[in-house]
Amino acid sequence: MASTQAARPLRVVVAKAGLDGHDRGAKVIARALRDAGMEVIYTGLFQTPEQIVQTAIQEDADGIGLSILSGAHMTLFPLVVEQLKGARRRRHRLFRRRNHSARRRRELKAIGVRALFTPGAPLQEIVDFVNDACGRRRELVG
Repeated sequence: MASTQAARPLRVVVAKAGLDGHDRGAKVIARALRDAGMEVIYTGLFQTPEQIVQTAIQEDADGIGLSILSGAHMTLFPLVVEQLKGARRRRHRLFRRRNHSARRRRELKAIGVRALFTPGAPLQEIVDFVNDACGRRRELVG
């Protein structure tokens, strides 16, 4: 049986969490995902973890891409994950574009961040990840 969910494009929330006012990278990612045929919901600047998760729930998003350049990633990422768990929304795939030490990468992955992309990562690599991780999630849920 084919569901209407399977027929729709992937939906991805691209969010800027916290007091970070630099959104060029988030907009580049949003455009690349959109150009690949995905529906992208860009939240704009200065979003709280609660706002990001509520947007993902309201938009029935398949994934959330966070961009945090302020250095608050070890505070904001766990809060987003906590909000998702509280809303029983573990299905969302979190990914981020930023440079990190090996230790920070391990810590972020341990809390549930599925992928970390550094500046200069090929946009196609990010698109492929979202298609794979979010598309597979839809097959399991849909």
